[in-house]
Amino acid sequence: MKNAMVIVNPSSGKEESLQHVRNVEDILYKQGYAVTIKETGQKLDATRFCITACQEAYDLVVSLGGDGTLHETINGFMDQDHRPKLGVIPLGTVNDFARALQIPLSPELATHALTSTRVKAVDMGLLNRQMFANVVATGSLAESLSAVSSDDKSMFGTLAYFKEGMKELINHPAHPLIVRYDDKTWEGESPLFLAALTNSVGGFEKLAPGAAVDDGLLHCFIFKSLNILNTMTAGISLFLGNLKDHKDVVYFTAKHVSVRSAASVSTNVDGEEGPSLPIELGIIPRHIEVIVPEET
Repeated sequence: MKNAMVIVNPSSGKEESLQHVRNVEDILYKQGYAVTIKETGQKLDATRFCITACQEAYDLVVSLGGDGTLHETINGFMDQDHRPKLGVIPLGTVNDFARALQIPLSPELATHALTSTRVKAVDMGLLNRQMFANVVATGSLAESLSAVSSDDKSMFGTLAYFKEGMKELINHPAHPLIVRYDDKTWEGESPLFLAALTNSVGGFEKLAPGAAVDDGLLHCFIFKSLNILNTMTAGISLFLGNLKDHKDVVYFTAKHVSVRSAASVSTNVDGEEGPSLPIELGIIPRHIEVIVPEET
């Protein structure tokens, strides 16, 4: 019999995640899996659980939670000789990774998608010595994302991030950044630097419409200036899918990027607080196999 581990964050999905565990367990059992349920209770539990699944040669790991739970889970695959397939049941506020892979945002439909025979090998980002599945952001606006409370996420969804972002934009518009990539260097004041693996960031699925989950590239944006007017025009460009062409945005792709600052600047990694600068970013091509819905 095949073995599956379901890693569940009981506080995700407005604390409704435990209601979905039985459905996941039932559908996996019908697929011939013996199922182990692991509930997270503290930071890095999901990583530790996933490491165990790798070391014990499980066939499947299912992340049932938001982007933060997924981020911890995928870091359990780091440096492992055996990496189980990954299933994703999105229960968070944004669920960018699921959006990029066209995994249904409905937990019920995502659970049914675990019966799919289709698997996608996807890139993983590397930040210093940790992996990320979707995005790294740094700058004053990135810091504001980490300040969003769990209550606000549950109540307001993506609007909670917008509220904090506008507050930060008014009070602390920029940090000095030095960004090196390939043989180039950009240096200046910036309120936000983004490195994305997929087309979806913060629920906006047109941030980098040309990005693919397996293209082996970091898709990077440096915002040079964001006053209120520029924010409005950048927002329009974002909705139209041509943000990379905005006059106050520097866009590039790379396999390796370093970001430094003379100031103390923190990062946001897959929606959670990350390490302070400096950081080194890289890519691990097609590192994890993810179950995705059957093509229609």
